[in-house]
Amino acid sequence: MTTFAIANARLLDPACDYDGPGAVLVRDGRIVRVVHGPAPDLDADQIIDADGLCLSPGLIDIRVKTGEPGAEPRETLKSASLAAAAGGVTTIVVQPDTDPAVDDPAVIEFVQRRGAALNLVNVRAAGAATKGLGGERMAEIGLMDEAGALYFTDVDKVIVNSRTLQRVMSYAAAFNALIACRPSDPWLTEGAVAASGELATRLGLSGSPAIAERIGLERDLALVEQTGARFLVDQISTEGALETLARARAKGLEVAASVSINHLCFNEVDIGDYRTFYRLDPPLRSEADRQALIEAVRDGLIDVITSAHAPAPAEDKRRPFAEAAPGAVGLETLLPAALTLHHDYGLDLLDVLRPLTQGPAALLGLDAGVLSEGAPADLILFDPGAPVVIDADALHSKSKNSPFDGRRLQGKVVGTWVAGRKVH
Repeated sequence: MTTFAIANARLLDPACDYDGPGAVLVRDGRIVRVVHGPAPDLDADQIIDADGLCLSPGLIDIRVKTGEPGAEPRETLKSASLAAAAGGVTTIVVQPDTDPAVDDPAVIEFVQRRGAALNLVNVRAAGAATKGLGGERMAEIGLMDEAGALYFTDVDKVIVNSRTLQRVMSYAAAFNALIACRPSDPWLTEGAVAASGELATRLGLSGSPAIAERIGLERDLALVEQTGARFLVDQISTEGALETLARARAKGLEVAASVSINHLCFNEVDIGDYRTFYRLDPPLRSEADRQALIEAVRDGLIDVITSAHAPAPAEDKRRPFAEAAPGAVGLETLLPAALTLHHDYGLDLLDVLRPLTQGPAALLGLDAGVLSEGAPADLILFDPGAPVVIDADALHSKSKNSPFDGRRLQGKVVGTWVAGRKVH
């Protein structure tokens, strides 16, 4: 058995609200001892001196798109895993909108076998809620759940047919599976590429009104109440929808919510003069919405922050704004971008890390996201104050569509370990 210790660190463990000096001892891929306070002599083959840097559980990103299978030039599982390791993300959950769609257990098993063979980060899969993400026929949710799918979603597509969504939720509730949906009214958002408002009108862009998200969420939550399903609000982006979410929580519904790091860092003004790298889905919202999202993270209303990693090659981005592919890469920029909530808005470091570690782990039932004895040694060592300038061309992702390109941020990953293996 091999052992190593990381000592003289600032431990950050949101699961037990500990922020202070300490050390971690690892044996055969598992944490076997956690010391809060000055570390005594540790019996280890190797001792790594953290020199006061932050040591926390590895980040868990539950919304990662790749091109594999079907569109490997956009992104492969290997390039996504390399990007994740460089960004301190130790677990990624791959979205099912590939070609073919991840809508049966064989594709779930392919994704997870391929990820395990890479021996980089933990690669898990989300399954499609409907066959081919078509919104009409329920996918093989039970079989995919047995194969290891962590949750079920049609990703960016709204399941318009309420009867279909009701069946999906009812079936999933029978074995406590998690369903994730993008809240939106498809009739109000049809053809929309920006947030409705003065800026979209001035730029001549079709706008998505904020009320569309609230209307869609009201329908989804009514079905949750009727079926008793576990539900994830996927990429909430408006203040009005947050109010609806809070009411549902107050009623006791088992509802979680995620937010994209992009919607915490940018607003609609950032699209500027048709900057297509800021074309996202859902679109960037008003500054009032962005501030409301930040406060929802501070208050714990939002459970998960995701990178919303959606690679797109240059030829799909460098087009007229309305024709450009939506989405942005974000695995490598997730941590420094999230740390802006600490540096610029005063959120405690534990409150920033909680929806990146413990929150997604608890939601998906993962044995991760904590610094405790017996937990997997999925760890990151980082300097929260180190200045970094984001260079999209230097990112590990095969696509370089980062809205953070050229941005000056703070927070640098020094080391990433997955099951005790140093992967970055």
